[in-house]
Amino acid sequence: MDLLAQLFFARKICRTEDLPEVTNIVFMGMGEPSDNVEAVTKAATILTTRELFQLSATKVMISTVAPSPEAFLKLAEAPCVLAWSVHAANDSLRKKLVPTTRYSMVELRQGLIDALNKRSNPVLRTTMIEVALMAGVNDSLQDADDLAEFVKPMLEEVPGSELVVNLIPFNDIGHPIFQKPSQETVACFQKRLWQQGIVTHIRSTRGDDESAACGQLATKRRRDDMNINLAMP
Repeated sequence: MDLLAQLFFARKICRTEDLPEVTNIVFMGMGEPSDNVEAVTKAATILTTRELFQLSATKVMISTVAPSPEAFLKLAEAPCVLAWSVHAANDSLRKKLVPTTRYSMVELRQGLIDALNKRSNPVLRTTMIEVALMAGVNDSLQDADDLAEFVKPMLEEVPGSELVVNLIPFNDIGHPIFQKPSQETVACFQKRLWQQGIVTHIRSTRGDDESAACGQLATKRRRDDMNINLAMP
């Protein structure tokens, strides 16, 4: 329940310091949520309970890499929006980027479709597809085309659903393979998806000038300590 305590004190600071109110919560970068479903679901319920934190269910999001199709079904019990860290639609590439992958992308996609259809509230059938773009790894136009084809069945098979692709430019951590793509490349990737009818946003990067952006605090270390098992084509 650390997140609940953080929000409690963050709200207190916002009030005393006259800062903007905290309006959105994302379970992300804290370990795989499906490994702790009971606690995550309870926290999401507390966040969205009128008598407690009073957040709208659409303002709370749980992000998962989806270790299994069943993981989506379990997380669908939480009163919030589900997000899937996809990173690549191609099975081979996705297994390199997410080594814990044990299922095909088609199997995992069906798990998400089933989970969304299980939800009685149409508003919670909205989902976000997250892609961390890395230069020369998964940022080509072909990668964009593959992603577009991959997500279309979600829109077709989930009545009343809304789907948004969130592009996350990789933040530099000094890795010899995974590097930040150019702004032009990211913009072209976004445009390609929009051309195929896929709503796509680019996450703005904050804190990278001080190595405090997403992924940098936890992974900043000496290069010779890195265990590199990936050989990209």
